[in-house]
Amino acid sequence: MLLVALLYLICASTFTISKAALAVSEPIFYTGVRMLAAGVLFLFYYWWQRGSFKIKREHYPLFLGGVGVYIFGSYVADNVALKYVCTAKACFFYNLSPFITALFSYWIFRERMTFKKWLGMGIGFLGFVPMLIQQECLPSTVRGWPELLLLIAVVCSVYGWIIVRQLVKTHGYSPALVNGISMTGGGALALVTSWFLETWQPIPVTDGKQFLIYTLMIMVVSNLIFSTMYTNLLKVYTATFLSFAGFTAPMFAGVLGWFFLGERPAWDILPSTILVLFGLYIFYKEELKQGYLAA
Repeated sequence: MLLVALLYLICASTFTISKAALAVSEPIFYTGVRMLAAGVLFLFYYWWQRGSFKIKREHYPLFLGGVGVYIFGSYVADNVALKYVCTAKACFFYNLSPFITALFSYWIFRERMTFKKWLGMGIGFLGFVPMLIQQECLPSTVRGWPELLLLIAVVCSVYGWIIVRQLVKTHGYSPALVNGISMTGGGALALVTSWFLETWQPIPVTDGKQFLIYTLMIMVVSNLIFSTMYTNLLKVYTATFLSFAGFTAPMFAGVLGWFFLGERPAWDILPSTILVLFGLYIFYKEELKQGYLAA
């Protein structure tokens, strides 16, 4: 259990590190540099292991989806929004992932939705209302569109993982190749977008040393430590249990944001978390009864 708590403390820290990086750089540029660097490392590792890159032509659209949705859409939207909202709120939005995944499964894979699943989903979405109407936990002149960007980021993230699973499980591609191409392409696309939308004088960074430190930190913590820990813990705990445990991440993010960034504690997150957790519990109990989780 201690390792599970540590896992989501590390997960929460990625929002804190990114928020710190956004204080010294523009969000789209930061996304581009981070993803391009990580993608090149993944591709180098794959080439060192395999010696060549082989992709079937009919799978090009899926790889383009990985570039545009899995990386560019989710991370650019997330980081632009994170510049204006507190870390706990941004982290909390990702608790929508199980419900959005269920909707995609209903529409794409024709999984059956029962009354209890709709009820659980409705309660879960209701839990997001307090977080949507609360005052920002950081001073801001913008309202509404950062939350919309966070919702877009979560939807892109969920659909992006569906694309990744198709490439890895169905078509047999290496995760290193899929991540390498997606991150390299998405990072390059983000840098091009930054060139047109952000101010380069000469680059959109105010403190190069801090930017480099934070970028290296997020790559190590997110791409290396968190991913490795999550994979290993799946050998000990069920995916369902780890999903439930993920509701501790916004709490950790709130504490880290208060301690390191001076953010106001987001007390409204507690009732929202309890309500969403209750809805997810109803939903997952029905999933277990239907046998989807066991499969």
